[in-house]
Amino acid sequence: MTDTLTLVVILLATAVFAVVVFRRLHLPPILAYLGAGVLAGPGGFGWVGDTSGMRHLAEFGIVFLLFSLGLEFSIPRLLALRRIVFGAGPLQLLLTAVPVATVLWLVGLSPAVALIGGGAFALSSTAIVIRDLIARGAVNTGYGRATTGVLLFQDLAAVIMLVLLPVLADPSAGDPLIAASATLGKAVLLFAGIYVIGKWVLPRALEETGRARSDEVFVMTALLLALLAAWVTHALGLSMALGAFLAGMMLGESHFRHQIEADIRPFRDLLLGLFFMGVGMLISPALFARYWHWILIGALLLMVCKLVLIAGLLRVLGERKETALRTGILLAQGGEFGFVLVALAVTHDLITNEQAGVLVSITVLTMAATPALLEHSGTLTRRLLRQWEQEPDTPSVDEDTRGHVLLCGYGRVGQNLMRYLHRFHHQAVAIDTDLVRIQEASQAGERILFGDATRKEILERAGIHRASLLVVTFDDPRQAERILHTAHQLCPDLRVLVRTRDDAHLDDLLGAGAAEVVPEVLEASLMLVAHALMMLDTPFGKVLAMLRQSRRERYKLLRGYYHGESLPTADSAGNPYRLLHAVTVSGQAACIGKRLDQLDLKEDKVEVQSLRREDRTLDYPDGDTVLRDGDILILYGPLDAVEAAEEQLLGG
Repeated sequence: MTDTLTLVVILLATAVFAVVVFRRLHLPPILAYLGAGVLAGPGGFGWVGDTSGMRHLAEFGIVFLLFSLGLEFSIPRLLALRRIVFGAGPLQLLLTAVPVATVLWLVGLSPAVALIGGGAFALSSTAIVIRDLIARGAVNTGYGRATTGVLLFQDLAAVIMLVLLPVLADPSAGDPLIAASATLGKAVLLFAGIYVIGKWVLPRALEETGRARSDEVFVMTALLLALLAAWVTHALGLSMALGAFLAGMMLGESHFRHQIEADIRPFRDLLLGLFFMGVGMLISPALFARYWHWILIGALLLMVCKLVLIAGLLRVLGERKETALRTGILLAQGGEFGFVLVALAVTHDLITNEQAGVLVSITVLTMAATPALLEHSGTLTRRLLRQWEQEPDTPSVDEDTRGHVLLCGYGRVGQNLMRYLHRFHHQAVAIDTDLVRIQEASQAGERILFGDATRKEILERAGIHRASLLVVTFDDPRQAERILHTAHQLCPDLRVLVRTRDDAHLDDLLGAGAAEVVPEVLEASLMLVAHALMMLDTPFGKVLAMLRQSRRERYKLLRGYYHGESLPTADSAGNPYRLLHAVTVSGQAACIGKRLDQLDLKEDKVEVQSLRREDRTLDYPDGDTVLRDGDILILYGPLDAVEAAEEQLLGG
């Protein structure tokens, strides 16, 4: 018992440490669990010598993974993307798996290992890619839909592979084709049975469970459903994962889906963590040292081939060049279902630990490169298109266009601004680097140029010398500063309006020459204040005067706020976090009787935003104000500086 507890503690400690480190490096947690497995396994420190027991426990992680996949697997969504799912999906799988399997067979591996490797490498990482698309709000973009469609078919194919692999591994099953056909036939019948149960029986059972008003009962019911479906399919000689997937798919059509998913997530994540640690134990540092060149070459070839293949297939199906190429970049890696397939093959003695270690190592390398590819997929796509297609020179704005507004960036904000400029009969020209957006806007008759707005030649082609106003519409202060520098080199008198998210760079941008800076967060607060005052019957003239004064004072009254329990150390720009802090001047304070200008608080970058004395409040008090007992000072500045100023005020 003590040895088991020690092992569990070591594994959990290793996993926690690895996940924290990998999060700091912006790498997915799957790689952290694999790394923890490498450290704990026979090839690392050897804390786990026999991995068979852990594999049996980790199989339940696969059950819950497939159950969760079933919950998210929507048949209407599948049909909506059927052109991609049943067009590019199967072709991508076959055209990746067959050549890879052929290469593995030619280098001397057995046909079974070659087929498993081909199937594993043909799959991409649903967990990493879909999570990134959701985080970026890109699921409904062209490349988002294409990526989702290919991944849907891959997930479906992975389920079928997991079902067929144990059958093909059983020598007593007879002819493999007959055995596989019989297994698929059982799966279809099972699907029909679970569909009937899931459509009419399970929802009523869950409703009865819900009436119990007990979270524990509902959680136990969700676990029971996943494990019961897995037990039924296992009893019929099929994969446990298939039953879990089918049960999840049926429950995915009910209104209990989100609650069930939330309830089983802790169990799924814990067991999946153990599973991926078990896969990591197949990797040996000594193995990597022996075959590192083949592993690196294999990872590079796999990513390049999948990228080209997927992009080419999507172009054949009529997708735009940028959509096809960006989808190929997103899906170039191997995936977590490849690990599942390899681990299952090891369990059935189809491949050795050494062979599995090489396959897993190649997949891990491709997944390690994925976060960087996801982050820069748009930029990489544009560069590749410019290089391969030799984009023609950006056309110039004609000489007759004068007094126009030049928009740097044509996203949501830029497009809204363009509409209102047109309504008030102002000409406008936009600059953007998104090829799809440019094509769409140009077809709609908008005047938009392709190019980088920080470059002199692009601004000149957009007619900056004849423009009346330049507006930076995207939220990138560093890019905005470069545009300001370039614009003022070309046209020193041109007024520039800059949009930012908050006030982190407000002073820097104004110092760089911006005529006005509009921080979204502060403007939203100002509009909310104005609407609230209007609803309280404050005269419109006073509200308008308040708005004008606030903007004239560069949002002084809105800058900074009181922190709560969780205090960030830096703002969105990475600068020291600035906050408001109230300091009460008590009878023992060293500052009593002194003027504010004697305290030299501004040298510490601390500003006295207001002084509260009895029932009065003085905003931005003068330097000759003498502090009294009972005064409350509202300080604004970086955290360290505010703390030092408070110490000076109270202790001297």
